[in-house]
Amino acid sequence: MESKVSSRLKQPLASEVIQHIFLPRLNREFFANFEMLNEINQAHLWMLHERRILDDETAGALARALMKMQQDGPAAVELDAAREEAYFNYEAHLIKLVGQDVGGRLHTARSRNDIGATIDRIRARDFALRIGQALIGVAQAALAQARKYAHYVMPGYTHMQAAQPITYGYYLSALVDAWSRDIDRVLLALGRADASPLGSCALAGTSFAIDRHATSAMLGFSRPLDNALDGVASRDFALELSAALSIMMVTCSRMVQDFYIWSTPEFGYLSFPDSIASTSSIMPQKKNPAVLEYLRGKTGHLIGLTTAALSTVKSTHFTHSGDSSRESTRTCWEACEEALKALELIRLLVEQVAPDRDRMADRVARDFSTVTDLADLLVRTANVSFRDAHHIIGAVVRVALERKLPASDITSAMIDAAAREQLGLEVALREEDIRACLDPVRNVASRLSYGAPAPALVLQRIEEQGAALAEQGGAIDATARRLDDARALLRERIRQMVSEDGNASLHEKH
Repeated sequence: MESKVSSRLKQPLASEVIQHIFLPRLNREFFANFEMLNEINQAHLWMLHERRILDDETAGALARALMKMQQDGPAAVELDAAREEAYFNYEAHLIKLVGQDVGGRLHTARSRNDIGATIDRIRARDFALRIGQALIGVAQAALAQARKYAHYVMPGYTHMQAAQPITYGYYLSALVDAWSRDIDRVLLALGRADASPLGSCALAGTSFAIDRHATSAMLGFSRPLDNALDGVASRDFALELSAALSIMMVTCSRMVQDFYIWSTPEFGYLSFPDSIASTSSIMPQKKNPAVLEYLRGKTGHLIGLTTAALSTVKSTHFTHSGDSSRESTRTCWEACEEALKALELIRLLVEQVAPDRDRMADRVARDFSTVTDLADLLVRTANVSFRDAHHIIGAVVRVALERKLPASDITSAMIDAAAREQLGLEVALREEDIRACLDPVRNVASRLSYGAPAPALVLQRIEEQGAALAEQGGAIDATARRLDDARALLRERIRQMVSEDGNASLHEKH
């Protein structure tokens, strides 16, 4: 008994090869790729007919069979791993419907190589659209919360130490800027995937007079790839998308880590509804941040999936092969699925976390994050350099800590004493000026440099960010509409082929 797919091979596949390579691949790919394979077959058929490579009768019979397969769905196909993979199983069912001679003609001027590459690009394109839309939804939700909490003053941190006052709305607006760059990266990956390799065949094109621009347009691509070898050899668009998702999840995990510590009783800045928490099997008082821990873990998974893909492609030849073209993309699709789940949870967190305004305000009033303004005040009013002012206020903070005083209890006398000790200067700051510097609300409101956290600036920036997100969403929507229009046109053309063939057959009978 010979191979079920080629007379070149005189032995059937070994059971171990079927069990460990082709059966898992068939189960993984056939149902996931079935609709994409339908569209590719229909576009290729229409082009072959238009170019007169297939006659009307053959094209009509194939069009009817492809429509039937689409209507019946993948479950109607009897799968056989001895046929190696999804395409040969699809083709075997098509041949069962129309016969060997007609069914075998659809594969004219193409290869599994360019079919697989086209499926991968369609899949990457569709994932990029869905992920882009989901990420824009997260960013829009964060902007709504940023607007709501633009006046909620809290400590800002560097090195996990209180640094300077900001607002919770300012923090969320900063995340939106980072997510906007993530959206740009997804859009770039979308643009890289948006080119058709169909017609590249195995690697060197074909001598048939095909029209690659036509099949590209019918599948919703903006253009065909320029080089047939590159068309089947490259999966860098999938690597780029996977890398963009890893970067995106790193951004998300950093937010998650902030939420993780800010929701502890030791900080008490944020609280979550019970609906997104878990509990303990033994400790009745526990309310655990399960969603946060899940998301930190998933970030590690996505980074690992990207690393696996890059490692799989490394040192493969620049042409089609099972590892460079098949195994390398597996992890990308898993990363896309996991990213979509993660973004749903991120949006849930952003929308439902509740900041404790009083707790944050009390902490920022006591934790010395306002004292940089005292140094600035010395520069403005006492004619000292900032470095000298830094030394003076540093000494004041040390004394306050030794006396166990909060920042709000710093006095002009303490600053005078530190100035005499450090520089032998008399500074005599006004008490009301000191109080203004140490008031967190006034402190934040005075920060009006470009990009600073003054609520007036934050609210203005939120409007700009909303407009930028709308522009990014418009680009995604325009691509989605182009794909929908291409699919609709392809369906109409196949229906027309079936109708014309049916009319021709009717005329022949009469």
